[in-house]
Amino acid sequence: MPLFHPTREKEVTRAIVSSFLKQFEEYVESDVIIVGAGPAGLVAARDLAKAGLKVLIIERNNYLGGGFWVGGYFMNKFTLRAPAQEFLDELKVPYVAAGEGLYVADAPHACASLIAAACDAGARIFSLTFVEDIVVREDKRIAGVVVNWSPINHLPREIAALDPVPLEAKVVIDATGHEADVIRKLVQRDMLKVKGEGALWIEKSEEAVVERTSEVYPGLIVAGMAVASVFGLPRMGPTFGGMLFSGRRAAEVALEIIQRSAK
Repeated sequence: MPLFHPTREKEVTRAIVSSFLKQFEEYVESDVIIVGAGPAGLVAARDLAKAGLKVLIIERNNYLGGGFWVGGYFMNKFTLRAPAQEFLDELKVPYVAAGEGLYVADAPHACASLIAAACDAGARIFSLTFVEDIVVREDKRIAGVVVNWSPINHLPREIAALDPVPLEAKVVIDATGHEADVIRKLVQRDMLKVKGEGALWIEKSEEAVVERTSEVYPGLIVAGMAVASVFGLPRMGPTFGGMLFSGRRAAEVALEIIQRSAK
């Protein structure tokens, strides 16, 4: 049996509080804020952090991965179409062929590996946090997001009067999936028009989502299934290659924007 070092309860609490507040203060300003820790957001975070950028992921749930965590119909399996299996090769996640150019793997294994890869690259995560609003500068550019504690959405209005706090970034990526939460803040102010997501069509959706991953408003990039919601593209269901490649493309676009603004 190991002999654990003696530690008082107050020391445990102090360690948690002080380290969290230090990190929160550090990430009040980031190079990139990624809203949504699904597959697109996690890939974008990993790639951007590997490129040396300061990256913060905001996730409204107390778990990461979105639909990538559970796969299709809670069966903990998901599919990829070639060439997306290269992501599993990078993450060293086993998979098997389920047909020509179609592969299947364990969702929890792949999701956990991608989360670890993003964290190992240097990305930081604020979970149980949702975007309540956006920060817009005089040049009509998105300059950050306004966040709050997710559980207040489930409290009675009379006791949920908790003011949010702003976080600044050079670029924001909306990777919130079908809901496109950040995009909706622009729509509410008539700053952007969206078409809404179409019905499921796997073969058309994946290529279209990757192709349309882009800066849709100055300082705001859309990735993953949020792309479908903006451009009226079909949804893709429990096959995740398009979302992974969309995350990679979002990272490329973010790097281009930051490099351009630095000149």
